[in-house]
Amino acid sequence: MAEKEEKAATKAAPKAESKTATKKPAAKKTTTTKAEPKAKKAAAPKKMVAKKAAAPKKVVAKKAVAPKKEEAPKVAVTKDAPKAKKVEVKKEEAKELKAPKAENKVITPKKKEEINPLADFDWDSLNDGLEGYSSDERTKLEKMYNATLTSIADHTVIDGVVISKSKKEVVVNIGYKSEGVITASEFRYNPELAAGDTVEVYVENTEDKSGQLVLSHSQARILKAWDRVNDALVTEEIVKGFIKCRTKGGLIVDVFGLEAFLPGSQIDVKPIRDYDVYVNKTMEFKVVKINNEFKNVVVSHKALIEAELEQQKVHIMSKLEKGQVLEGVVKNITSYGVFIDLGGVDGLIHITDLSWGRINHPEELVTLDETINVVILDFDDNKKRIALGLKQLQPHPWEKLDEKTNVGDKVKGKVVVLADYGAFVEIAPGVEGLIHVSEMSWSQHLRTAQDFFSVGDEVEAQIMTMDRDERKMSLSTRQLTQDPWEGIELKFGVETKHTGKVTNLSNFGIFVELDEGIDGLIHISDLSWSKKINHPKEFTKVGEQINIVVLEIDKDNRRLSLGHKQLEENPWEVFETVFTEGSVHQGTVLQKLEKGFIAGLPYGVEGFCPARHGVKEDGSKLAVDETIDFKVIEFNKESRKIILSHARLHEAAAEGSSKVGTAKKKSTKSSADNKAVKKINDKQEKTTLGDIDVLSQLKSDMEKGGK
Repeated sequence: MAEKEEKAATKAAPKAESKTATKKPAAKKTTTTKAEPKAKKAAAPKKMVAKKAAAPKKVVAKKAVAPKKEEAPKVAVTKDAPKAKKVEVKKEEAKELKAPKAENKVITPKKKEEINPLADFDWDSLNDGLEGYSSDERTKLEKMYNATLTSIADHTVIDGVVISKSKKEVVVNIGYKSEGVITASEFRYNPELAAGDTVEVYVENTEDKSGQLVLSHSQARILKAWDRVNDALVTEEIVKGFIKCRTKGGLIVDVFGLEAFLPGSQIDVKPIRDYDVYVNKTMEFKVVKINNEFKNVVVSHKALIEAELEQQKVHIMSKLEKGQVLEGVVKNITSYGVFIDLGGVDGLIHITDLSWGRINHPEELVTLDETINVVILDFDDNKKRIALGLKQLQPHPWEKLDEKTNVGDKVKGKVVVLADYGAFVEIAPGVEGLIHVSEMSWSQHLRTAQDFFSVGDEVEAQIMTMDRDERKMSLSTRQLTQDPWEGIELKFGVETKHTGKVTNLSNFGIFVELDEGIDGLIHISDLSWSKKINHPKEFTKVGEQINIVVLEIDKDNRRLSLGHKQLEENPWEVFETVFTEGSVHQGTVLQKLEKGFIAGLPYGVEGFCPARHGVKEDGSKLAVDETIDFKVIEFNKESRKIILSHARLHEAAAEGSSKVGTAKKKSTKSSADNKAVKKINDKQEKTTLGDIDVLSQLKSDMEKGGK
């Protein structure tokens, strides 16, 4: 009962409670004289404790308490004495709670045993301020309150709810005693963020120096970014990213707080020429590649629309027909053609199908993003390839070619293409003719077209052949000049002498150009009367001038037979009288062969000595540069051959001195040795290896002697 009355007194008279707290001595007197018997019993123990606990205070501050006793009547005037008493009891209880601090200094251990607090007093309800609630009610309230609190630790990632959003900051509630503020720039990748959205935040500090909760959204994204990126790659999840800037070959995209690379080819299905238009934009992407070692992420926006485009391709391809005319947009231009977007499917116009005439580059006819009409030439359902044409929408230029144009007419045109075999001349837009390299000049020495023309040259030619069905035409420029073979007999008659230029060497002779378009051949056998020539390069070289005589003319086949040795008299007619069979001549071994020896004879003539005839009297073989006598055993004027023998000389010596004397009389005396013979050879001309004048004189002397 006393406790209930004390509670009621506390609620009904708070002002009186504050007054009694400042006027403790007066309140004690009032309560001891007017309180009811029950209240005295209940309060008796508390008074004893209060007095004992307050004893030290009276000793220390006696003067400060004295004035308060004079004001005691003001407190006693209160009408409800029991309420005042209850208030004082409560204050005494409060003093009793503080008493232990004073007991350490004033109360002795023996007096402590006399304190007997109330056994049934609920001290917890007094401290919590829940005196009006039962134990079960308090437990229920505590559970409800604890449910509203969240256990938050620093450096953790948790979910929060956006409370409000402004241009500069975003307020997020994480269930803590205060909200966190995050700069709006951390959410620029998500411009659709609104109040009520759940976001991940990183708790940097639950309470900084100013007591503010510090959160970060970008840090939370980075911590979980790699897990989310890898999951997105596996699950093919579509993610949002903010394009931060442009880089070489593509763009840098912020995905989950990580910098990912977006290649330029993966931005869209059509080529992108200006990457800057995508900077500071938020787009959807698909993660296509991750390099965990180097922390590289590659994303694609093109992959998101490819599936849809694939369906469009199937739909469009099913409706295509050859010869169908469609409208498209120029998507890309290359050196070999133009790609056209037909509304989800790309087709190619090859450069040869852009115009009937020749063009150097497709940019001469079309521009990017231009809308044009094209015709379907062919398509492949499996490879999804479509061949388009542009020139097929126009009539062929050959159809507009003048019907009066025929073979033999002279036409003018411009050289558009040069090849090794000829030049293509455009005589009208889309109408071309070929001038073969053989029709550029009367010369038989074929050269390349670049030697006669250059691209862009204006030329005049004569139509040689024309096929309107095949749309082909051959032209000639040499037909406009005089044929040098007309009247060839007058200019280059047989046995006439001329000087020409060596143009080519072959194994069988030398080609000589006498005039433009007139060439002749000097056979290797017509180079020299006396010397055997294995290859023309031993005699001359390309580019040198050479004297010739015309031996034969073949006008039908345009051939000339030329000679060089015919410029001089044939020395073998003289040699026939000098090198008779059985005559002995001194010679020098010039070369040793497998089957014999080559010996140099007087007048620059060479003879051949078989190996069996090259044996000396002592049985040894002939040696190179050795000068020795030879006997002529065979002479052939037609084949220009002289066969020699040294063995026959010492074989004949054994038969008798008479024969030897006869042979010596017939022999040609010569004081020239090996060096003399070589000197004569060096002085000889290339065409002959003998001195014609000397031989002629020798022949005359022999004829006179015979007479």
